[in-house]
Amino acid sequence: MSFLSLLFALLLEQARPLKQGNPIHLGVRIWVRWVVRNLDTSKYHHAWLAWSIAVVAPGVLVFGVHWLLVWLLGWIAAAAWSIAILYATLGFRQFSHHFTEIRDALVAGDEDMARLKLAQWMRIDVSVLRRSDIVRQVIEHSVLSAHHHVFGVFAWYSLLAALGLGPAGAVLYRIGQYFLQYANRPNRPSSTPLSPALQAAASGAWHAMDWVPARITALGFAFVGSFEDAVDSWRRHEAQFPGDNDGVVLAATAGAVNVKLGTPESPGAAQMPQPIHLRVVVGLVWRTVVIWMVFLALLSLARLLG
Repeated sequence: MSFLSLLFALLLEQARPLKQGNPIHLGVRIWVRWVVRNLDTSKYHHAWLAWSIAVVAPGVLVFGVHWLLVWLLGWIAAAAWSIAILYATLGFRQFSHHFTEIRDALVAGDEDMARLKLAQWMRIDVSVLRRSDIVRQVIEHSVLSAHHHVFGVFAWYSLLAALGLGPAGAVLYRIGQYFLQYANRPNRPSSTPLSPALQAAASGAWHAMDWVPARITALGFAFVGSFEDAVDSWRRHEAQFPGDNDGVVLAATAGAVNVKLGTPESPGAAQMPQPIHLRVVVGLVWRTVVIWMVFLALLSLARLLG
């Protein structure tokens, strides 16, 4: 059922992607902000309580609905529920249009438009970036978005679904990521500052949640790219920056497509990013999706035959 749920959710997301500011994601933002506003007291145990209520409670609710549907209506209704949850949590099309617009601008030689689109996407000042730096930023942001919106969801959903928890893993992962983003958001004069305790809890929880998915994504990129270079880049990055989950994904990407990512002093390939690498990265991501789907299909087949 996991394979079919993911397959239908991916097809649905490609055909009718959720728009930005949709009611589902807006509801998650309102929920997380309400919990933080009421429980952030600058104490560590309250910070962890806020994280647990904001992140774990929705996952428990999704798990409860899943089994309620199984008991009352059967597996078909539960599968439809899983597809709906995966459709809301997967997000290929939530970032791919940014990538496409920037790539098209670079191919057309319009670097000013590429900078404008990149600034709108990342919400940073990119006015002084060189062409190669624009490409590097696009690759890094796209690869991490693919990991957070797709492969991390795949990993958590597949693991917890195998344990009988339905689509709860997808919800835990995506809300955990948003909780981290909200906790580390830039302070604004009009907003209430968040406590260091809350930020520490969000970072610690997310690091633990993303440790395994980040390395699964890195391994997938290594399998569909240049395996030896990806693993070597990954290993050297781990030695220099232990525990850096996003860095592991970027290091594996750099080795898999033979391109320089990260800071100038970071380990990895020496070739500077060029617009042609954008197409290579797209192929890398889609081949990894295929690997995931084949793997889940084989597991489903083995379960049926067993």
